[in-house]
Amino acid sequence: MKTNKSTILITGGAGFIGANFIPYFMKKHPDYTIINLDKLTYAGNLLHLTEVSDSPNYHFIHGDITDEQLVTTIFNRYDIGGVIHFAAESHVDRSIEDANHFIQTNVLGTMVLLQIAKNDWQRKRQLQHRRFHHISTDEVYGSLGEKGKFTETTPYNPRNPYSASKAGANMLVKSFGYTYGMDVVVTSSSNNYGPKQHDEKLIPTIIRKALKGEAIPIYGDGSNIRDWLYVSDHCGALDLVFHHGKSLEKYNIGGSNEQTNIAIAKKVCHILDELTPESKRENGLSSHGELITYTKDRPGHDQRYAVDDQKIRTELGWKPVEDFHTGLQKTIKWYIRQWAKSKVH
Repeated sequence: MKTNKSTILITGGAGFIGANFIPYFMKKHPDYTIINLDKLTYAGNLLHLTEVSDSPNYHFIHGDITDEQLVTTIFNRYDIGGVIHFAAESHVDRSIEDANHFIQTNVLGTMVLLQIAKNDWQRKRQLQHRRFHHISTDEVYGSLGEKGKFTETTPYNPRNPYSASKAGANMLVKSFGYTYGMDVVVTSSSNNYGPKQHDEKLIPTIIRKALKGEAIPIYGDGSNIRDWLYVSDHCGALDLVFHHGKSLEKYNIGGSNEQTNIAIAKKVCHILDELTPESKRENGLSSHGELITYTKDRPGHDQRYAVDDQKIRTELGWKPVEDFHTGLQKTIKWYIRQWAKSKVH
């Protein structure tokens, strides 16, 4: 792929995956200039980017991807050589409560970025040499039975407003590639875990509730299965696809690590028992696992996700390197440090 490698626009870089990806990407490619456009909603946190915030190659812009004037100004001010598009509303429960923000950000926002990038790169005669990389999710494929995995050719079958909005965005991205000749790629990953994730997600919720001695809520009977991918492994995959993936292609990124929600809760509690025995004593527990409780299942709760990622493994030579147990330990230790800091303040 021929591209201007000097300046990359990353949207949603203050979110969970973006805030892990930007430091990884800048360390790997120190000659790049990174423009981070983020609205800083509840899920964005600039404190997660302090390690790069003083770099002359990093620039943060506070703004909304649906703001056409702002996005146009960014493309006019900087010679954007590529877009890596993380920005999205991503919390399924919130999409069930109110789908409007998800359609606005995930569908309309993606269209605004595509349209302005297309116009700018057409004008510069660089349309086929500057890449638009859209970050998606395995949830666009719907739900699986006990066997099988999603492949890149699995038809979309979203079951909630969040996944529907991401499926719509995926199709918009591919349509700009086919219609205008843009160099576009789409990646869909399984569930990510690791440092910097928002408190509302499953693993951070389990950790937070356990440390507070509060009930740990698990939907239904806890049998829902997800494939878990450590966030730094995801970052490595995204870097490979952005630089070496084939235009107009989709790539699934998985962890080959299927776990039920109840198994996740028990594993996290067991590690917490080992790392923070004092919180057990403070809350009168013999194990943090005593806090696990079952709650009414979420509407449209998909039973199982698992992706077949042989394409990225075969074509680009990627594979996850983080063991699930050690990845969980690293994750939990990070949250314990955050918890300790919050107690001090």
